[in-house]
Amino acid sequence: MTAEQISALGRTLFAGLATGLGGLLALGPKPTPRAMAGAMGFAAGVMTAVSLTDLLPTALGWYRRAFSPEGAALALVSLLCMGMALAALLERCLPEQTGRGLDERRAGALRSALITGAALVLHNLPEGVLTLFAGAADSALGLRMALAVALHNLPEGLAVALPLYYATGSRRRAVGAAFASGLAEPAGAVLAYALVGGRLRPGFLNGLLVLVAGVMVWVSLAQLVPTALTFGGRRASAAGFGAGVAVMAIGIALLS
Repeated sequence: MTAEQISALGRTLFAGLATGLGGLLALGPKPTPRAMAGAMGFAAGVMTAVSLTDLLPTALGWYRRAFSPEGAALALVSLLCMGMALAALLERCLPEQTGRGLDERRAGALRSALITGAALVLHNLPEGVLTLFAGAADSALGLRMALAVALHNLPEGLAVALPLYYATGSRRRAVGAAFASGLAEPAGAVLAYALVGGRLRPGFLNGLLVLVAGVMVWVSLAQLVPTALTFGGRRASAAGFGAGVAVMAIGIALLS
């Protein structure tokens, strides 16, 4: 690898480790059920906003240049539905009795942490590839992109760590899971570089972004929001969701 590519990989690693830093936010006192409702709603808002205001528009811009409006719409909707179907399958593969021996709230939190962690690994893989390749092509662009990715990885790390901490009582496991999901970012970048070097097709990457957006939307609305409602009711969950959407919208607007 060249010096520029090594530097780009370092920025990609920094962006991925921000997920673990977000997990460190879970090291405070064990959250109350109401705080869990707000936090789970916040995580759902973050993931929904990232999907609908960042991943999808990015891919749609490429599809509209590559296809007719009808073809772009068909490609986007098809891949989005495939992503949601993949997330639903992932959810069904996880046994309903996850967290046996725990009370209902803790078992639900554990299940949400596992599904969210898997979704974020899928999300971080293509994101790491994009960060690495952008940085290798343009150092300034790569730095801006790494910073933007790192900032939105912080709440994603919290989304994994907080419910896991609530369910298990283990800070070490919670933070470790957040760091592990974040390391998918540089791992995906290195794997892509090793397999295809600089020949990765834009169509493949954009398709992967839409697929991941579908996964994240499903996880947010089918897993995180219902789990939040079991903790603290509608108001705390809705307030957290709205805060997550607002924070990510501001971040995307400032750093795009």
